[in-house]
Amino acid sequence: MRETLLLLPGLLCDDVVWRDQAEALDQRYDVIVARLTDFSSITAMAHASLALAPGRLSVAGHSMGARVALEMFRLAPDRVARLALLDTGVHPVSAAEPGRRQQMIDLARTEGMAALADHWLPPMVKDGALDRDPALDAALRAMVSRTSPEIHERQITALLGRRDAAPLLATIRCPVLIGVGRHDAWSPPEQHAAIAAAIPQARYVIFEDSGHMAPMEAPQAVTGALTEWMLQPATIPQEPA
Repeated sequence: MRETLLLLPGLLCDDVVWRDQAEALDQRYDVIVARLTDFSSITAMAHASLALAPGRLSVAGHSMGARVALEMFRLAPDRVARLALLDTGVHPVSAAEPGRRQQMIDLARTEGMAALADHWLPPMVKDGALDRDPALDAALRAMVSRTSPEIHERQITALLGRRDAAPLLATIRCPVLIGVGRHDAWSPPEQHAAIAAAIPQARYVIFEDSGHMAPMEAPQAVTGALTEWMLQPATIPQEPA
């Protein structure tokens, strides 16, 4: 029986963000890419993701999706066989964050998703990547355009209502991959180094020549890291006390 690999997209992302990894890993695993556009809380996203397949799951999340992956572990640690957290954070909401997020909500409402993409995408990739790689630029803009101001606002509401996930890290005992783009200005490498240090025996990988959108900017490196992670033996869940 094949293992199930669940891939969780980030803010304003869909299955395309995981396209290269899903195509490569589907040869060995049952790969499911979750849809996280219909929910306004991280917990609701986690419950919906747990319901996508029975039994134990290897869960990989990117950006917001990694926060959902951690919430899945909090809700049902016995169901998570492996955990991969890419280009993300575990910190709670800062004092300045709601204001910055509201500016993006207002921009999407008043000027549309194309205007939001113009403002939001450049800092999400390595500096200059959109100009150097027209295919990446087109794919990212098309992905944002498939969402809507309403989806964007729901996801921002979820992010602003998130838990502080840091206390959870020391309790994780399954195989964990922490990965980040070398040039991720949104969720920098040092942030991920601290996350990896807090999780017993986590593997920390930096994806060179990549910003925040590592699954699309460095697809081969991300696929390679996930392939190695999936080969690690999953821990046996503990019986309830």
